[in-house]
Amino acid sequence: MDQRAFARQLRRNMTDAEHLLWRHLRAHRFDGQKFRRQQPIGPYIVDFVHFGARLIVEADGGQHLDSRQDTARDAWLKDQAFQILRFWNDDILQRTEAVLEAIWNALQEAPLSPDPSPARGEGSQAESDASPKTVSGKQTQSE
Repeated sequence: MDQRAFARQLRRNMTDAEHLLWRHLRAHRFDGQKFRRQQPIGPYIVDFVHFGARLIVEADGGQHLDSRQDTARDAWLKDQAFQILRFWNDDILQRTEAVLEAIWNALQEAPLSPDPSPARGEGSQAESDASPKTVSGKQTQSE
């Protein structure tokens, strides 16, 4: 199976944590920011990416407890000028506001560049479901 077909399969079979996070990030709902899900980048497929901010968000389950593959993957992505935020699935499900706040903070710190290719069929920006006004002050662990 080629990488694009595998990415499509991953989109159809997202975890509960990925579904929850995607509900907040999709269709410019996160303060008008544009994220893509299960996106191929080089030899890897990332859970969520904001190309303009060079920000990758990963939802990690138990398979990531001791993953040397993640270390090599993260190093390659960082070499491509991406910042990577990793969250445990449990944190996404139980501390959603704290996770969204960490993503928001990373976006505010990132130098934005224009999105290289707008998505098909996405014309207008929707109201934000997770604006900074609704995000609590909880801390979250990003790795």
